[in-house]
Amino acid sequence: MFTYPAACDVELELLEMVTMALVALEGERPCKLGPHDRARCTLVYLRKHDTFEQLAAGFGIGVATAWRYVNDTIERLAAFAPSLTEALTSHHADSYVLLDGTVAETGRVAAAGHFSGKVRREGVNLQVITAEEGRLLWLSPALPGGIHDVKAAREHGIIETCAQLDLVVLADKGYQGACGAVITPIKRRPDTELPDKHKKSNRVHASLRAPVERTISRIKQWRIFRHARTSPNRLTSAAAAILTLMTYT
Repeated sequence: MFTYPAACDVELELLEMVTMALVALEGERPCKLGPHDRARCTLVYLRKHDTFEQLAAGFGIGVATAWRYVNDTIERLAAFAPSLTEALTSHHADSYVLLDGTVAETGRVAAAGHFSGKVRREGVNLQVITAEEGRLLWLSPALPGGIHDVKAAREHGIIETCAQLDLVVLADKGYQGACGAVITPIKRRPDTELPDKHKKSNRVHASLRAPVERTISRIKQWRIFRHARTSPNRLTSAAAAILTLMTYT
């Protein structure tokens, strides 16, 4: 086996932020890697989704040590993530928010309910809320990939919380029936054609929702959400950690 240096397309600002978080929470237990290298190790894992064997070889530590450093740092970052209510109350009350769901694929789940018809494989459902310009406000905990978006939104309390805060929500057809302040495209009835005014309304709706789709593409740049080799339970912590990284930078 040989090791080699490799680049990771993460801004230095993120590396500095994670390093400072580790320094601020540094305990008395001695670590083979300093805060800076533990931060690098974690960001490489989340961004490139290298295996722990690869991380161990690259940073000159044991596999179990790499696992411990990465998971400890992820949990520390996740603790800084805003709650749903905190995220939404920080948003301008006179504006609207964008809601969409995505499936993070995982290769370690054979349990019932995790197969997603959307991506035709096992995964977890993540709900994404952004401001109107696409700024990420909240990323949900992971639910089984087979759950429908509207049900996931209800389980997370998104619809109820937005109604309480008088926030209008723009969402796609996957949220039809959500009611409350959720606005979805106008649905065509069987054997009928939508009137031109409804088609125009749907086009405007789609253009307004485009920023949340771009934000989901940015989230998926963290390759931990592409065919993850970890337990779905750990993807909840990873989602919260990435929410922290994307919120405070």
